Amino acid sequence: MLNFHKNHRNLVVTSLLVFVGLSVLIAVVPASEIQRTKPLPSMKDFSKQERAGLNVYVAENCVACHTQQVRNIEMDNVWGSRPSMPSDYYFSKKRLDFWRQSPSILGSERTGPDLTNIGKRQAGKEWHLLHLYNPRIVVKESIMPGYPWLFEEKDASQVSSDEVVVAVPEQFRKGSSRKIVATQKALDLVAYLLSLKQADIEGEPGIKFIPAKKKNTGTDSQTQPSGPDGATLYTNTCGACHQADGKGLAGAFPPLAGSTIVNDNDPELMIKIILQGYDARAEYAVMAPFADMLNDDEIAAIATHERSSWGNNAPAITAEMVKKIRESIKTISQK
Repeated sequence: MLNFHKNHRNLVVTSLLVFVGLSVLIAVVPASEIQRTKPLPSMKDFSKQERAGLNVYVAENCVACHTQQVRNIEMDNVWGSRPSMPSDYYFSKKRLDFWRQSPSILGSERTGPDLTNIGKRQAGKEWHLLHLYNPRIVVKESIMPGYPWLFEEKDASQVSSDEVVVAVPEQFRKGSSRKIVATQKALDLVAYLLSLKQADIEGEPGIKFIPAKKKNTGTDSQTQPSGPDGATLYTNTCGACHQADGKGLAGAFPPLAGSTIVNDNDPELMIKIILQGYDARAEYAVMAPFADMLNDDEIAAIATHERSSWGNNAPAITAEMVKKIRESIKTISQK
């Protein structure tokens, strides 16, 4: 029996063994496991700007309110198409240098939404810049603090052609006529956020997830509507910019309510805008393309919802219409 209060040698030796054992268990073993982790084939390494954006993300303590981990439970399905796995963190967990490990970005609470797939859920660069400057511009109920120190106010004559001017609505500029310009830190942070996209694992050997069980609501499946829900898709994909009432944001995002493009009997232009994005009106921010983020059924559901809401009255759009226009765009781009 060890008598620590009399035999200090046993105390020191035992303490050393416990320390070494815990170090191996807590540090060495996990580190060796990380070394064996490989990125998924569809994953891309961070660019220099995205890596700089990760540093800004950590420095501004975004991790205090946002997670980057999708759990295999039903309530997390909104944050990603699958649960997170070690490979998802391969590039973000690369060591800063020999002495320093990269910071953890998994987070522990969701005061704000999970950001695992934010690059797909919200692909608009302008939206993120507005959100950083003042979150209430794009999400009226947001409790997130603004980050105005990531932006500069300049007279129009002082803004160079290579600087990014943020289309902040007048009521959020406190009457100032000066331009709001994004600093390099703001641009780096947005580049990092846009890079956060879950890699596809379909067809990857040895990788299989059991989908989270859905709650039994007791509703007869035969009474459930077929196809995507356009209203829900609009809320999750378009509502942050064009707003729930379809009125948009003056000086930032155009209204859909009463829009001649949305109400046109010929939906070709509307579908092309959704697929290819839009940057033809200087008074509004650039709209990101959704061709790679939404399938034909989803685009048809969103467009039909927009054409039948907020007083709009235009014929429904089918997935076949979207498919035809998507294929015509591909044909033109290949010529």
